[in-house]
Amino acid sequence: MDTIDFTQPWTFAQTALYFFLGIFGRYVLIAALFHYLFKVKYEAYFQPREVNQRPRRQGQHWREIGFSFITALIFAFVGTGMVVAWQKGYTQIYTDFHEYSTFWFIVSILIILFCHETYYYWLHRWMHHPKVYKWVHKAHHDSITTSAWTSFSFHPIESILQAIVLPVLLFIIPLHYVAIGIILLIMTTTSVINHLNTELYPRDFHRHWFGKWWIGATHHSLHHSQFKYNYGLYFTFWDKWIGTESPDFKKLFEKKTRKEGESVKV
Repeated sequence: MDTIDFTQPWTFAQTALYFFLGIFGRYVLIAALFHYLFKVKYEAYFQPREVNQRPRRQGQHWREIGFSFITALIFAFVGTGMVVAWQKGYTQIYTDFHEYSTFWFIVSILIILFCHETYYYWLHRWMHHPKVYKWVHKAHHDSITTSAWTSFSFHPIESILQAIVLPVLLFIIPLHYVAIGIILLIMTTTSVINHLNTELYPRDFHRHWFGKWWIGATHHSLHHSQFKYNYGLYFTFWDKWIGTESPDFKKLFEKKTRKEGESVKV
């Protein structure tokens, strides 16, 4: 059987289409699932956990889906380019699970998440610079009250800046293709959860050894409403280390997760 040559224009285009359908489909599926569960089916139960009470703008869903469509196209072309680079032997992607240990499989995912977090935190800070913000990041922040559909809603320039980090890391860090899939799933799911504007994590989660380092809807909603705090992607450690975590986070989290009639801890 002949090996598929991904550099051929028609094959490249087909592969990019499949990537697009997978990326955009993943976004729509996960966003629609979370929207249905927490904004429709169980809305009455989770309404007290809604973080930002400001009404969303008319047609905001469709605007966000439109930007997400473009984001998925950009991600698809970058992903197809990585397939070509892998076929040419330029990347560190491996397909034989036994080429590296199971321990490395797990550690490699954690390393990628840490590197991605670090890249994004400082990129995010840069995108908030007054001379950069309106050209790159404002499109995302036009969604002051976020939703599951906001999770991939980026200006094309920001989408490109977000798309390049994983490919760069794949030239350096050995990563199994299944690990790549897990990372992409984590990326999409956490983005939807963080933009849901409904706090899903349990009471006192922000005090838990893991929870205090993990971002949720309350944490990220404050970024969209306050702008100058909470720049993290998955984790809170850079915000804590640099001092950019919102001083309102803990009190707001406790307010949104406490039981009716229960006072907020201090």
